[in-house]
Amino acid sequence: MTRSERKCPICSKPRVAEHSPFCSKRCRDRDLLQWLDDGYALPGPPSFSDIPQDE
Repeated sequence: MTRSERKCPICSKPRVAEHSPFCSKRCRDRDLLQWLDDGYALPGPPSFSDIPQDE
């Protein structure tokens, strides 16, 4: 698969250079929303906010 044949990771439509690696502003915004809503996670140790606090 060549670079020009790569698809949008959200909807699989052809990429558009202006919004790369996405096909549109809508898909780019959907991806950002996934990150902001904790829809994606990077592997690693739990953060301090994930550990229950003693009351």
